[in-house]
Amino acid sequence: MRKFGVPLALVAALAAAPALAAPDKVSPATKALHESLIVLDTHFDTPANAAVPGFDIRARHEVSDGSQVDYPRMVEGGVDGGFFVIFTPQGARSAAANAANRDSALRRAVVIHELVARNHDLFTLATKAEDAETISKAGKRFAYISIENSSPMAGDLTLMKTFHDLGVRMMGPIHFANNDLGDSATDPKGPEFNGLSPLGKQFVAEANRLGVLLDASHASDLVLDQMLALSKAPIILSHTGAKAVFNHPRNIDDDRLRALAAKGGVIQINAFTGYMMDIPKNPARDAALAELSKTYGAPRDVPADKREAYKAARAAIDAQYPVPRATLDDLMKHILHAAKVAGKDHIGISGDFDGGGGIEGFDDVSDFPVLTERLIKAGFSKEDLAKFWGGNALRVLKEADRLKGS
Repeated sequence: MRKFGVPLALVAALAAAPALAAPDKVSPATKALHESLIVLDTHFDTPANAAVPGFDIRARHEVSDGSQVDYPRMVEGGVDGGFFVIFTPQGARSAAANAANRDSALRRAVVIHELVARNHDLFTLATKAEDAETISKAGKRFAYISIENSSPMAGDLTLMKTFHDLGVRMMGPIHFANNDLGDSATDPKGPEFNGLSPLGKQFVAEANRLGVLLDASHASDLVLDQMLALSKAPIILSHTGAKAVFNHPRNIDDDRLRALAAKGGVIQINAFTGYMMDIPKNPARDAALAELSKTYGAPRDVPADKREAYKAARAAIDAQYPVPRATLDDLMKHILHAAKVAGKDHIGISGDFDGGGGIEGFDDVSDFPVLTERLIKAGFSKEDLAKFWGGNALRVLKEADRLKGS
């Protein structure tokens, strides 16, 4: 069971901790400090894995299996819980598509509830900010539920209450492409509404009424501006980087970082290579991956009896056509910049695990203490770390609930 206090002597010992024997190990003092904190990630795409037949969150998987989050690695990494995502890819926009998206999202919500129910000795569903500490003290991991891409509700915003009743406490309106709620940061067609659509503005109001925390990751800059102006509660960016460090549409500029902080909001710095460095195009690799998909299908759809062969074929492609990866140094640049611009009360961290995230040295949830070590070496205190690893995100979650209906 996690303890919620660290002796001052132990904190003092951190500065004198010996050099690391290996990059993936941390000192006992760092590990103890890390274990004393409420540690959460605001964006786990793990429900997509949990929906695959045969996936067992109680078993330790490997990154090579396409898995970055499971119970054994959460324990190893001192991770108390996080937001488990209901994700819906953005497709067609029609009444039929809206209905299909609604049904898909409802099924994914059931997957999350089943994951918690089947493993009730290890996990508990959380719906209030205070639940994180209560569940951790009981020796279990907490599971909040969030929605990435709210197109499942675009046909009927009363579904927002349905999902709230199912435990959803964070909603992001948009993903890679524009939808009926507003503009994406990355739609190649460019803006459609110059921010939120009229329906999107209703979406913001309904989220406020329900006490749902609004997530502007993946939204265009103008959508973020309008969400900040319209929302009565603070906004979160559940997995986003700093544009001043790397200029990508998914990242946020300094003026908007300041505006987010002024609203009381939080940016959870994203560990996703594509948003942290340029990746050169590799047509040969793309062609090889396309052939792999023709043979085996989508990675999560590969039959159990063919998974080892798929892994070997994928490993061969990765070896022949390696892709550069961002590093912990790159991640630290984003964290340090956001801390300077927005302030320590307005930042957190997300690996975007099981959704494409993960960088060199920070590959899965077992690596969280490695980042704690880096943060300590950068001069952050125990109090700072408590904010980064969960305190700030839980504060805005609590504030959204406090202001509901107002």
